[in-house]
Amino acid sequence: MSFVEYGDTIKDGDTAIVFLGHESMFPVKVQHGSVTQTKYGVIRHSTDLIGKKYGSKVTCSKGGWVFILHPTPELWTMNLPHRTQILYSTDISIITMMLELKPGSIVCESGTGSGSLSHALIRTVAPTGHLYTVEFHQQRAEKAREEFREHGVEHLVTVTNQDVCKNGFGVSNIADAVFLDIPSPWEAIGHAKSALKAEGGRICSFSPCIEQVQRTCLAMEEYGFTEINTLEILLRVYNVRTVSLQIPDLGKAAEDNSSTGFDSSNPSHQESPCANLQQGTVQFKSGVPLREVVGHTGYLTFATKSLV
Repeated sequence: MSFVEYGDTIKDGDTAIVFLGHESMFPVKVQHGSVTQTKYGVIRHSTDLIGKKYGSKVTCSKGGWVFILHPTPELWTMNLPHRTQILYSTDISIITMMLELKPGSIVCESGTGSGSLSHALIRTVAPTGHLYTVEFHQQRAEKAREEFREHGVEHLVTVTNQDVCKNGFGVSNIADAVFLDIPSPWEAIGHAKSALKAEGGRICSFSPCIEQVQRTCLAMEEYGFTEINTLEILLRVYNVRTVSLQIPDLGKAAEDNSSTGFDSSNPSHQESPCANLQQGTVQFKSGVPLREVVGHTGYLTFATKSLV
């Protein structure tokens, strides 16, 4: 199993995603002889998982069933163990595009955190690219190395435990892009410029506060970066549902009643307007925004290394 090389069959040692529903899923490490408890009952790894195809529908001991999915960076983002706050797919997608990443790209990242963005970057630059990720916290760095090894991508990433603001990324003039997600990104702009290729490259800084953005932009200008711009991504989700509306009465019904000799005093005619109201409706699909919208996550500041 690898996050960048998809396999068909579940094997011992794989990381799989147990899918109970769109709002309920979790990762599990497949091990011979192990069991996993769900609200639908027990999943026995030896008989229910190992040897089955990814995407299989597995029946649990209580009669309920789940799907077993192959892990992807998107699924891992939704299910990973949180060691820090993470970036989600909305921001990750724009970062990948604006940094102009592709297979073969060399990327420097700090900090590693829970590895949400790291997995997406690794898949993007595979199979010939490489990610150099720096994490200040030693335990988080060790956990990241362990996860990359379990996920079959350790050959595509180098994890370094050091302070990027003081010691940089440990590489020079090789990176196509640099990403910063640290408390004081302005202190690492000089090291980011040194890591980027001499012929130029792109940089992105993620900061939750606008004061951080201001200081980062000033540092970028000081080090000669150009095309500096900051943006914020807000996701608005719509529910599609069926709406019934009454067809408006523009007077035609009244004219029809008078022309046909409609008698309101006749009991048999008194029910007909209600019947017409029931029949005079139309159904159509409509998009309705959710009442609660996910708000601010952070500001993304992009810039280009100048060739001058």
